[in-house]
Amino acid sequence: MKKVHIIPHMHWDREWYFSTEESRILLVNNMAEIFEVLEGNPDYPCFLLDGQTAILEDYLAVKPQDKDRIKKLVQAGRLLIGPWYTQTDEMIVGGESIVRNLLYGRKDCEAFGEAMKIGYLPDSFGQSAQMPQILNGFDIKHFIFWRGASERLGTDKTEFYWESDEGSKVLVQLLPLGYAIGKYLPVEEEALRTRMNKYFPVLDKGSTNGSVILPNGHDQMPIQRNIFNCLDILRGMYPDREFVLSSYMDSFADLPPCLPTVQGEMLDGKYMRVHRSIFSSRMDIKAANTRVENKIVDILEPLAVIAYSLGFEYHHGLIELIWKEVLKNHAHDSIGCCCSDKVHQEIMNRFVLAEEKIDRLIDFYKRKITDAIATDRNEDILTAFNLLSYERLDTINAVVTTKETAFILEDENGFEVPFELVEKVSLDPGLVDRQLVHYENYEPFWQYHIQFTAAIPAMGYKAFFIVPQEKEMEAVITEPDCIETDYYHIKVNANGTLTIFDKDIGIELENVLLLETSGDDGDEYDYSPVLNEEPYIHNNACASFVMTENRYEAQINIKVKIPLPKDLQDRENYISSVITEVDWNITIPFDKPIINVAGNIKNNAKDYRLRTYIPSKIAAAVSVSDNQFGSIKRSVLDPAFLSWEEEGWDERPDSIYPMLSYVSLCNDSYTVSALTNSIREYEIVGAESDTIALTLLRSVGYLGKENLVRRPGRPSGIKLPTPDSQMIGQLKIEFAVSTKKGTQNTGKLAKECRSRIETYNKIPYNAMKLNASVQQTPHCFSLLQETEPSANVLSTVKKAEKEEGLILRIYNPTEKEVVSSFILKTKYKDIFLCQLNENIICPLEMKENTISICIKPNQVQTILIK
Repeated sequence: MKKVHIIPHMHWDREWYFSTEESRILLVNNMAEIFEVLEGNPDYPCFLLDGQTAILEDYLAVKPQDKDRIKKLVQAGRLLIGPWYTQTDEMIVGGESIVRNLLYGRKDCEAFGEAMKIGYLPDSFGQSAQMPQILNGFDIKHFIFWRGASERLGTDKTEFYWESDEGSKVLVQLLPLGYAIGKYLPVEEEALRTRMNKYFPVLDKGSTNGSVILPNGHDQMPIQRNIFNCLDILRGMYPDREFVLSSYMDSFADLPPCLPTVQGEMLDGKYMRVHRSIFSSRMDIKAANTRVENKIVDILEPLAVIAYSLGFEYHHGLIELIWKEVLKNHAHDSIGCCCSDKVHQEIMNRFVLAEEKIDRLIDFYKRKITDAIATDRNEDILTAFNLLSYERLDTINAVVTTKETAFILEDENGFEVPFELVEKVSLDPGLVDRQLVHYENYEPFWQYHIQFTAAIPAMGYKAFFIVPQEKEMEAVITEPDCIETDYYHIKVNANGTLTIFDKDIGIELENVLLLETSGDDGDEYDYSPVLNEEPYIHNNACASFVMTENRYEAQINIKVKIPLPKDLQDRENYISSVITEVDWNITIPFDKPIINVAGNIKNNAKDYRLRTYIPSKIAAAVSVSDNQFGSIKRSVLDPAFLSWEEEGWDERPDSIYPMLSYVSLCNDSYTVSALTNSIREYEIVGAESDTIALTLLRSVGYLGKENLVRRPGRPSGIKLPTPDSQMIGQLKIEFAVSTKKGTQNTGKLAKECRSRIETYNKIPYNAMKLNASVQQTPHCFSLLQETEPSANVLSTVKKAEKEEGLILRIYNPTEKEVVSSFILKTKYKDIFLCQLNENIICPLEMKENTISICIKPNQVQTILIK
């Protein structure tokens, strides 16, 4: 007999077109009814609380007295919770974010009982190819999702194994019609029969054993009180089927042992929408997420580990608060930015709050370490922190605050370190220490932006002394006609683009940073081109520029003005009535082959998309970009693009893709890459498929719209005006361009670009007073060091959650196995290979304070150092 598993659940968007506070009110109401049914009816087996513990956090903030009731139901297997903290997006949030989402979700579950051992993500907009590996790292072997699958991945069945590149595997049950087909089941026979006759053919077609899943729940839906009446009617209606109130774990138990295996990311919009261009909605929020994620992982946590290794407290509680603030924004609707304006304001406020917490904790750790440096000298100190696992000889940008009109830098041995003054700015003393002004001391301070080159130890720091001098310092800035480095010859064109000649490769790239605009008749979910309109390439844009350089780097400031229609109506009438300005602040270091770009966009137009081009002269078949703990190759043209309408896809499969930190085009001779610390959407364009198009912003005015060119039919979401999503105003973005002869390990380069050397300036004044430290720290320190920098990438270093030890996480983004070896510079006793959940797998051998580990392509490994 065919079994129908009816799964009672409540899908809980904390926010969407409604606010978190509105959903919390409904949550309090719904939880009362869930308690009533579960506690009052022993025949009602269990209820799924949407796989995320943020629901419990929101509820218990209002009803803390119900914690024991929840605990009792969880331990009895009646209320199913976890394993996530929030229902994460998988496409545009980083690997560490997804790991922490599971880490904190599982931790929250421990207060109540066991977490559900299913990677339940019923509504995320596509599935990352690395998800099986991440789930296995938390002992999760089962996965349930809806969006992104189609038969071209290797099976037309809804039950299959899904394997990541390095061999991790999960057993999947796909929800082919979504998580809500059993919502509000009617007790009227004809209505119930009509619905089931619509769904059963689709469910039966995908089933491998005749059993099917009927999820009984929906967004914010209260528990269905009359579900047993529905069961009685269904049993009478379909005597050849067995209807049971069930759980997903029970439905997995019914599956046959031999099932097909598939690999790769799930980003097909054939049977359900995945919204391939949602990666650029509300680019201000997307950029804030990228910046905040990277600050935690690349700066805060390694810095906290250095401080912890020197005897200071690792503030787990403060860091968890930061992570949870960020993870609330990683729910699929929230970070997708397909919400109302008031919700987007709340999302951005969380990022603002999280970034303030991060910045202040970073400053605190730098200060604690620097203040404790043991020295007999009285001069101010400048400390430079290298948060990578190898020594860096690099150009350091630092700000020195002092009353002195001149100074030199000396290392601990008294040797002078040459530097160059970039800028000198007067600073009000009240901003340094308000007590100075309180006692009527109005003598100004000076802030000096300086640059110098120094070798900074791996995962450590080096201190320099600021020695006063009498001779006043001056910045030495010249204005060249073009930029000449050991790597590049660069000139600026009349339209505000760059011509870059790579001396090593011998190629010239023209019109780098060329701007493209196109009408956008879409919504917050998807870009939709205007009918009969081709994208406009601004070859004749009006631009001005200023070019300067010193001994360490060159600066190019370009202002580009592009006339645009102010809205769709002006676009239809071919009227360009407003000006959008793009200011490029470009930095070209003389000591490395990279071009850093900071963009400030002053947008005055509506209903359009703005992109910039990075040409490569590589006729590419595939692009390479990164996903969580690895890299992925994608076709520059999705083969289904030519047949999607004939095949009845839910949305057109444009080759618009997400990245986390880079995208590259390469051939046998060289590589051209775009690296990002903000935007995370790209497409490969051009007649030869040789140009990287980075989306800078999308300007739209509705949460959802119907009948889009690339997404026919009903609206996604609801047709709610969202004027803030027109992105009128200023947007700041940050990315870089790099070229390299041969194949480039762009993942490694992207990590270096994000992990710039941090500095801290100790002076006798500070508005926030601290008592003298009982710890003493050395002038120079290194926690660990790679014996040789390998192709593997350090994901992060952090303190273990439950051990007095360190977690070192490394991944391999290349196509070959790579060995990494580390020398431990401080005394640690035991080394273990761990899972992502930090549970120990086995001991690792250490020889003469050196540990080595071999990592497969696209594999992430975690080491516990106790």
